[in-house]
Amino acid sequence: MPVDQHSDPFEDRFAAALRDTGAGFDADRAALTAAGRTRGRRLRLRRRAAVAGCAAGIALVGVGGALVLPGDDASGPRRTSTAAASTASPAPAPAAFSGDDLLRTLKGLLPGGEFSQESARGTGDRMGPAARLVYDDGKGAAAVAVSLGRIEPGSEAARETTRCPDETFVPHDGCTSSRLPDGSLLMLFQGYEYPDRRVDTKWWNAELVTPEGRHVSVSEWNAPAQKGAEISREEPPLSPERLKEVATAPVWHEIVDAIPERAASAQTPGAASRAPGQDVGRTLAGLLPEGVKVVARGGQESEFAYVVVDDGKGASLVQINVQHGMSDVADELYGSGETLPDGTRVATRQGPGDDRVPGVLMWTVDTLRPGADGFRVVVSAFNNGAAHAAPTRDEPALGMEQLRRIALSPEWDAMR
Repeated sequence: MPVDQHSDPFEDRFAAALRDTGAGFDADRAALTAAGRTRGRRLRLRRRAAVAGCAAGIALVGVGGALVLPGDDASGPRRTSTAAASTASPAPAPAAFSGDDLLRTLKGLLPGGEFSQESARGTGDRMGPAARLVYDDGKGAAAVAVSLGRIEPGSEAARETTRCPDETFVPHDGCTSSRLPDGSLLMLFQGYEYPDRRVDTKWWNAELVTPEGRHVSVSEWNAPAQKGAEISREEPPLSPERLKEVATAPVWHEIVDAIPERAASAQTPGAASRAPGQDVGRTLAGLLPEGVKVVARGGQESEFAYVVVDDGKGASLVQINVQHGMSDVADELYGSGETLPDGTRVATRQGPGDDRVPGVLMWTVDTLRPGADGFRVVVSAFNNGAAHAAPTRDEPALGMEQLRRIALSPEWDAMR
């Protein structure tokens, strides 16, 4: 679903939002639909959290892993190394780069202008290298940020990171996703800091994932801060083509290669089990009651799907999330709900669907099957046809009993 946009990419997923907010069902619509963006966030939205408080600049990559920075003299390039060079070692450790290195790199890739409010992290930081600054080309101050990391090439995460968000959840002015000649995937996104447009701060974003799994994320805004600052210019300073040039600059590859390898975190229960998104959407559509027509559909690669239905009284969004490994939060999610004779736990909610859009309703049935797999099916219906849109009808097209039948259907057992 949509990635708080910045997220945290948004970050930036529906399943995570449900884990965090499902207990009291008091999360607003935006939190529960945060996975539709992707990256997102996505998409993206999680990504911007990773670069908050950072920035950078540079021009050339020297021979042997050296980063040539503006102002270096002919005696040699500047770089920071985590280990002394050794002529006896045929494979020296890659150079490490400081936050100042990243700032110089970013500045060197931007057109001429003034810079302020700089901050950055180097490759040795556990949060990963990132940089952020305020850039003014004479047409108004604008925040610009970059973050770097690794993503398993060919993985679901790589595809979602570079996939354009669904406009049902993340309204935007433009987005392209393409494969470059070198095999890299690139997404160029032109949208808004707030998907509901409560503030018209524009957020433009480039997401690059190379065949080797290097991940470069570059963001820019038409304000000196991504949130809480007055809009200072009509659009962010870099055109999509210039944004692409910054994101695809080869210099970032060397910096990513210098990020230390760290032990992978323990896999969470059920993380290996993900219901394919197409199967989730197909099953949901097959369980809809008679009299409703599907006018739109979509979802993610796994776990999440939605349909927009119309029974002749207006569009109504119906979304579903299918998760595994949720037994550890059962008491939080279903403590005030009911337990059926077969051990299935059920919680329901009827209330506002979006705190910032008056009149939007969200009706939800949340279920957890018995068993060690912690199999959860959550289905919600709204009285509007898209996230953050105005109501299109008085109530959702599906009532609570219809949602309950969908969530408890044995059809979902095939995904356990």
